[in-house]
Amino acid sequence: MAHLFNRNVLLGVSGGIAAYKSAELVRQLQDRGATVRVIMTRGAQEFITPLTLQALSGHAVYTELLDEEAERGMGHIELARWADLLLVAPATADLIARLAGGRADDLLTTVALATPAPILLAPAMNQQMWRDPATIANIELLSQRGIQLVGPAEGEQACGDVGPGRMEQPNAIADRAESLFPREQLAGRRVVITAGPTREALDPVRYISNHSSGKMGYALARAAAEAGATTTLVSGPVALETPPYVERRNVTSAMEMAAACEELAPECDIFIACAAVADYRPQDSQPQKIKKGDQTMTLSMVRNPDIVAGIAARENGPFTVGFAAETNDLIDYARGKLANKGLDLVVANDVSDTAIGFNSEENAVTLVWRDGEHALAQASKGTIARHIIDHIAAMLAESSPE
Repeated sequence: MAHLFNRNVLLGVSGGIAAYKSAELVRQLQDRGATVRVIMTRGAQEFITPLTLQALSGHAVYTELLDEEAERGMGHIELARWADLLLVAPATADLIARLAGGRADDLLTTVALATPAPILLAPAMNQQMWRDPATIANIELLSQRGIQLVGPAEGEQACGDVGPGRMEQPNAIADRAESLFPREQLAGRRVVITAGPTREALDPVRYISNHSSGKMGYALARAAAEAGATTTLVSGPVALETPPYVERRNVTSAMEMAAACEELAPECDIFIACAAVADYRPQDSQPQKIKKGDQTMTLSMVRNPDIVAGIAARENGPFTVGFAAETNDLIDYARGKLANKGLDLVVANDVSDTAIGFNSEENAVTLVWRDGEHALAQASKGTIARHIIDHIAAMLAESSPE
C-alpha cells in the first residue's frame, strides 16, 4: 500500500495561474496522511495569498530566503532537512530553468539545492513554452539528475491555447507523490519495538537511568507502521508523541519492560530491541526517601533480565534485532552481541559521537548480520529507521520459502 502517512511534504508554489490549484493540493496531500509546509515565490503571491495556504496547511508559509524570523525557527536548511519530498506545483518554465541552472536566488531554489529529499515537479505553462527547445533541454537535464515530473496535461489553457502544458489536477499530483513511497513490505506482520530508557528506583524520588531520548525507537515504530505492520511500542519514560497507528505500552523499569515483551512475544513476527535498558537495578529499593548522611554511599546492584536475548531464545521466536550502542570497537562488539545472544541483526551506533545518537535528531549506524554488514551514512533518524525496516523486510523475504 502506497501512502503519505507520516510523510513531510514541502510544497513549492511558483508564479503561474495554476497556483490557485495549490490550495486543493494541500488538502489532497493531507488526506493521504502528509504533513504539509509551503514555500511560495514572489510570483506565486500575485495569484494566491500566503494566508490561504497557511490556513489550509496549519503552518506558516515561507516566502523569503533572508527572513530573520524564519531563520530563528525553521530556516531554509532545516526546511530542506525536514522534507521527505519537495513537490513543486505549479513548476513554471522560469522555475524549471532556474533549477536546471543550479540557481539559488530565492528560497524555493535554495531549498531545492539543499534538500536530500526526492523532488517532484508539476509543470504548468503555455503549450508553446512547454514545446520550446530550451524547456525540453531543461527537463531532460533535470530528469538526468533524478528529478521527476507529473504531467503536464493537455487541454485548453488560460491564454486560450490548446495543447500540453496544463498543470495536472491536484488528485493526480497527490497520487503520484503517494506512489513514490510504497510501504507494503511488512503487511500482515506484527512488530514489537522497545524504546527509550528504563528507570531503576533507588527510593520513591530517585532513580538510575540513562540519556536515551527514545527518538530512534519511535522513528522505527513509525517506519514499521508505514510499512504496513501492526506495530506495538513498549516505551520507557520519554517526552514523545505516539506515532499514528502505533499501539503504545508505557513502562518504567527494566522488569516492567521485560514482562510486557514476554507477554507480546508469542504473537510477534519481528522484535526490535531499541530501548536503552539498564543492565543493573538496585538490589533493594528503599520505601522512604534516602536521607543525606555519610560522604559516600554504597549501592548493591543486581542484574536485570536480558530482554532481547530472552526473546531471541524462544522456540520459534521472532526475527530479533538488537542495538549495540558503543563508544569503541563498534563492529567487534556488534558481532559479539549477534553471536552471543542469537540475534538475526544488530544495529551498531557510536554513541561517543555527540552529533548522532542519544538526544540528537540524526544518526549513523552499521547493520551487522551473520553474512555481512552495511553502513548507513549520517541522516535523520526517520531516514535511518526506514532503511533499517527496508533491510529487515529484505532479510525476511530472502529467508521465506517460495
